[in-house]
Amino acid sequence: MVERSVLINASFDAESAAKLVQKANRFKSRISLVAEEKTANAKSIMGIISMDLQGGNAVTIVADGEDEHHALPELGNIIGTTAS
Repeated sequence: MVERSVLINASFDAESAAKLVQKANRFKSRISLVAEEKTANAKSIMGIISMDLQGGNAVTIVADGEDEHHALPELGNIIGTTAS
Protein backbone atom coordinates (compact mmCIF):
# COMPACT_ATOMS: atom_id res chain seq x y z
CA MET A 1 0.00 0.00 0.00
CA VAL A 2 1.25 3.47 -0.94
CA GLU A 3 -0.15 6.93 -0.42
CA ARG A 4 0.49 10.50 -1.50
CA SER A 5 -0.93 13.80 -0.24
CA VAL A 6 -2.00 16.25 -2.91
CA LEU A 7 -3.24 19.85 -2.80
CA ILE A 8 -6.44 20.09 -4.82
CA ASN A 9 -6.45 22.45 -7.81
CA ALA A 10 -8.82 25.40 -7.54
CA SER A 11 -10.25 24.22 -10.86
CA PHE A 12 -11.20 20.69 -9.64
CA ASP A 13 -14.79 20.29 -10.84
CA ALA A 14 -17.19 17.59 -12.06
CA GLU A 15 -15.25 17.20 -15.30
CA SER A 16 -12.01 16.71 -13.34
CA ALA A 17 -13.77 14.18 -11.11
CA ALA A 18 -14.90 12.25 -14.19
CA LYS A 19 -11.35 12.24 -15.59
CA LEU A 20 -10.05 11.01 -12.23
CA VAL A 21 -12.55 8.13 -12.15
CA GLN A 22 -11.80 7.15 -15.76
CA LYS A 23 -8.06 7.10 -15.05
CA ALA A 24 -8.48 5.24 -11.73
CA ASN A 25 -10.50 2.53 -13.47
CA ARG A 26 -7.51 1.76 -15.71
CA PHE A 27 -5.59 0.44 -12.70
CA LYS A 28 -6.04 -2.94 -11.05
CA SER A 29 -5.20 -1.58 -7.59
CA ARG A 30 -7.79 -0.54 -5.05
CA ILE A 31 -7.62 3.26 -4.95
CA SER A 32 -9.20 5.56 -2.39
CA LEU A 33 -9.24 9.27 -1.67
CA VAL A 34 -9.13 10.41 1.93
CA ALA A 35 -9.94 13.97 3.00
CA GLU A 36 -10.66 14.93 6.60
CA GLU A 37 -13.13 12.32 7.88
CA LYS A 38 -14.29 11.16 4.43
CA THR A 39 -13.03 8.27 2.32
CA ALA A 40 -14.20 7.44 -1.20
CA ASN A 41 -13.46 4.85 -3.83
CA ALA A 42 -11.57 6.70 -6.59
CA LYS A 43 -13.31 4.48 -9.14
CA SER A 44 -16.76 5.79 -8.17
CA ILE A 45 -17.96 9.11 -9.58
CA MET A 46 -20.66 9.37 -6.90
CA GLY A 47 -18.11 8.73 -4.18
CA ILE A 48 -15.77 11.44 -5.48
CA ILE A 49 -18.54 14.00 -5.96
CA SER A 50 -19.94 13.27 -2.48
CA MET A 51 -16.58 14.24 -0.96
CA ASP A 52 -17.15 17.83 -2.16
CA LEU A 53 -13.43 18.41 -2.74
CA GLN A 54 -12.49 22.09 -2.61
CA GLY A 55 -9.51 23.77 -4.26
CA GLY A 56 -6.63 24.46 -1.91
CA ASN A 57 -7.49 21.63 0.47
CA ALA A 58 -5.43 18.46 0.80
CA VAL A 59 -6.49 14.96 -0.14
CA THR A 60 -4.57 11.71 0.26
CA ILE A 61 -4.56 9.16 -2.54
CA VAL A 62 -4.18 5.60 -1.23
CA ALA A 63 -3.45 2.76 -3.65
CA ASP A 64 -3.07 -0.92 -2.84
CA GLY A 65 -2.29 -3.50 -5.49
CA GLU A 66 0.06 -4.62 -8.21
CA ASP A 67 0.18 -1.28 -10.07
CA GLU A 68 -0.09 1.01 -7.03
CA HIS A 69 3.17 2.87 -7.75
CA HIS A 70 1.99 3.81 -11.24
CA ALA A 71 -1.41 5.03 -10.06
CA LEU A 72 -0.27 7.71 -7.61
CA PRO A 73 1.53 10.09 -9.98
CA GLU A 74 -1.09 9.83 -12.72
CA LEU A 75 -4.02 10.44 -10.41
CA GLY A 76 -2.16 13.12 -8.47
CA ASN A 77 -1.63 15.10 -11.67
CA ILE A 78 -5.37 15.18 -12.29
CA ILE A 79 -6.23 16.33 -8.77
CA GLY A 80 -3.53 18.90 -8.14
CA THR A 81 0.03 19.24 -6.92
CA THR A 82 1.99 17.16 -4.43
CA ALA A 83 1.71 18.56 -0.92
CA SER A 84 4.94 19.13 0.96
